[in-house]
Amino acid sequence: MANAKTNLDQLTVSTIRTLCMDAVQKANSGHPGAPMGLAPAAYVLFKRFLKHNPKNPAWIDRDRFVLSAGHVSSLLYSLLYLFGYGLELEDLKNFRQWGSRTPGHPEYGETPGVETTTGPLGQGIANAVGMAIAERHLAARFNMEKKEIINHHTYVMCGDGDLMEGVALESISLAGHLGLGKLILLYDDNSITIEGKTDIAFTEDVRAKFESQNWHVVTVKDGNDLEEIQKAIQAGKDAVARPSLVQIKTHIAYGSPNKQDTSDAHGSPLGVEEIKLTKQFYGVPEDKDFYVPQAVLENCGKALTYGKGFEQTWQNIFDAYKTEFPEHAARFVDAISGFLTEGWDAKIPQFKPEDGPIATRAASGKVLNAIADNLPSLMGGSADLAPSNKTYLTSSTEFQKNAWEGRNIRFGVREHAMGAIMSGIYLHSGIRPYGGTFLVFADYMRPAIRVASLMKLPLIYVFTHDSVAVGEDGPTHQPVEHLASLRAIPGLNVVRPADANETAFAWKQALQTLDSPTALILSRQKLPTLDVSNRDGEFNYGAYTIKNVLDPDMIFIATGSEVHLCVEAAGLLKKDHNIKAAVVSMPSWEHFEKAPAPYRERILPSSITKRMAVEAGISMGWEKYTGPEGKIIGINKFGASAPGGTVLKAYGFSVGNIVKNALDLLNS
Repeated sequence: MANAKTNLDQLTVSTIRTLCMDAVQKANSGHPGAPMGLAPAAYVLFKRFLKHNPKNPAWIDRDRFVLSAGHVSSLLYSLLYLFGYGLELEDLKNFRQWGSRTPGHPEYGETPGVETTTGPLGQGIANAVGMAIAERHLAARFNMEKKEIINHHTYVMCGDGDLMEGVALESISLAGHLGLGKLILLYDDNSITIEGKTDIAFTEDVRAKFESQNWHVVTVKDGNDLEEIQKAIQAGKDAVARPSLVQIKTHIAYGSPNKQDTSDAHGSPLGVEEIKLTKQFYGVPEDKDFYVPQAVLENCGKALTYGKGFEQTWQNIFDAYKTEFPEHAARFVDAISGFLTEGWDAKIPQFKPEDGPIATRAASGKVLNAIADNLPSLMGGSADLAPSNKTYLTSSTEFQKNAWEGRNIRFGVREHAMGAIMSGIYLHSGIRPYGGTFLVFADYMRPAIRVASLMKLPLIYVFTHDSVAVGEDGPTHQPVEHLASLRAIPGLNVVRPADANETAFAWKQALQTLDSPTALILSRQKLPTLDVSNRDGEFNYGAYTIKNVLDPDMIFIATGSEVHLCVEAAGLLKKDHNIKAAVVSMPSWEHFEKAPAPYRERILPSSITKRMAVEAGISMGWEKYTGPEGKIIGINKFGASAPGGTVLKAYGFSVGNIVKNALDLLNS
């Protein structure tokens, strides 16, 4: 190996590399190799291209940078420290420690400058696609001639592992279809994964793959050549009609005499002696940990001046925009601030029993469109199921290449990508996204839902076809364990409305919730509109008594379509056996658990121990509401192919079976 150059750019790159090595070594945990290989590309991007203001990481027209390869976090933290985002050297020394601002993988909200939580490979690429979608849509809505208030790029850095994940290909395909020309993907092509050389599992022609997906591709043969990297990124920016891949040939653990180009450098510290040898190669003091020359701080610190200028230039344009287009400016501020515009819920319909039965998915479609008329920031779509999910906005057009003003996103059959793209759209700011599919396919989205919940993003997932009532499509399409599976995700609000009005309340509550995502669980089959004239309690608290009786002998607790069965069963128990049964509709466990303790006691009095839960899903979890003397009617096996009503009845979801089990419970 030849000695590294000693000019200021190279000194800065060497400093970034040594900070990453030292942080991982001090933590005795982490991934030093990729940061060492990627440091030149990251430096060129931050120094020569990124439009950002480190003093205001939330400035709306900044370029976005997503580190999809989240294990390379030490690189991102070193950049944020050097370029003035408010991190201190002490933060790098506390890498991966309890309470630090530098966790093992980047976490949104924990570190200034981190745009999204990454770590599960591939999802960061999808997040970046979402950000690029948001940029194009907002630009189409708000930009005026010579007054562009939205005009920025989204850069994402990934590795071989990202590109092996299915969610990455789903997202890459959609981005190419949409022509997201302001999306640039920097690919760390170092040919190493945890298990060894990538060719043990990954021998595809990456360039050809991306070109087939309508991407522009440029290759950098030497990942240490700053000028070639600069030319490649500029070529990506110039290719305005297509997203761009910058394929950078790098060396993992570059400069390490014994670990360069080996999997040993991927996920463990280099070791004290190896770090000394590597620092010798870089030409920096080998006996100084976390060494940062003053010249490097001054070099990177210029971003503070540039950043202030970037934002001030934008502010001048926006000030003129406000004067010339005051109504547009007000709508822009509402969108970026996440405000629910005045009167957003004014057209939400109210449903009456005499209107006749309606599937909650159909009611959801009516409510969604009523809201969309007055909430222009609402945007979304479905994973190729819009006619079934009822997620199409009739008042808008499709979001397509060169027609980016449309609010209907055609995600295609790409559930995982849809979920992660929704997160990116929201993280960009300015749009409130929703996305739909069948409940059984929530499994395909689960990784994205989990990370969204971790980030506390108020996304709205529309899951229809909610039970074995799907019928003839059979067990592959009949969700059984999915409600319990979603309820197991911390922070996710799972809401299964019992009728059209509960569906309207659910949409309203979901949009008013700003710190957690919501999964709406909706029926395919038609359901009557409930008579709530005798109710006690509020929907927003997650459960309420829909059939209230004085001193009940027992309590039915149900969700969704099963509430109606329980109401009818309670009527028969009173008529035929003089048994008083209260019926509780519990659309959301999560909201009920957040309700005040006196309210929960009012709805489920501890004195009433005879309780029966009824839900067309696995019974797991209902024990906490039924108690030791209670009973659960659920489904603890897969479904069957037959008409929906036949399957429900065969699995015990009939008024007669509920009455029989209630009598058994009371006589036990």
